[in-house]
Amino acid sequence: MIFPVRRKDDYRTLMRTGSRVYLRQGRLSDWRAWSQLRELSRGFLTPWEPSWPEDALTRRAFRRRLKQSVQEWEQGLTYSFLIFRAEDDALLGGITLSNVRRGVAQTCSLGYWIGEPHARQGYMAEALRTVIDYGFNHLGLHRLEAACLPNNVASQRLLIKCGFSQQGYARQYLRINGKWQDHLLFDTLRSDHDLERPRR
Repeated sequence: MIFPVRRKDDYRTLMRTGSRVYLRQGRLSDWRAWSQLRELSRGFLTPWEPSWPEDALTRRAFRRRLKQSVQEWEQGLTYSFLIFRAEDDALLGGITLSNVRRGVAQTCSLGYWIGEPHARQGYMAEALRTVIDYGFNHLGLHRLEAACLPNNVASQRLLIKCGFSQQGYARQYLRINGKWQDHLLFDTLRSDHDLERPRR
């Protein structure tokens, strides 16, 4: 899989041939679009996410998020991307490979969100397939893991559509929307996908 960049100096931009979306590491200039989309989608997102702090959508908070993202990227721990529509560069959501474990595990956790106006249009499936290729083909990982609430049927269908399978059930797994909640556990392996061998 080839990951062409939109500019020669931006190696953190991913796009699959023929895709309607591209993934890019966030920049401070993305704050306004990000905060507006998150605010517009607040009711849609909060049932599935950790509680938002009071300053969640401020420019200062966004700057902190970017600083942490850059630090964890450089440490090889987390790879965070914003998702954009290719035809008009509209911000659609975000996707992250986090808690990267090397050694004998070679795995990480997958998380994602999409703005309510862009949901159920196939954008997240395209973004997810792109980051799956990135995780296996560029980062050389063996397994990607994901978790979702038992009542989040849309997320379960998305994961299965993109090659994940359910592996377990974890009680009070994550603190979501202010309370500890059970989660379904999913994963997918490199061998589940027809990919090139990693080039490292």
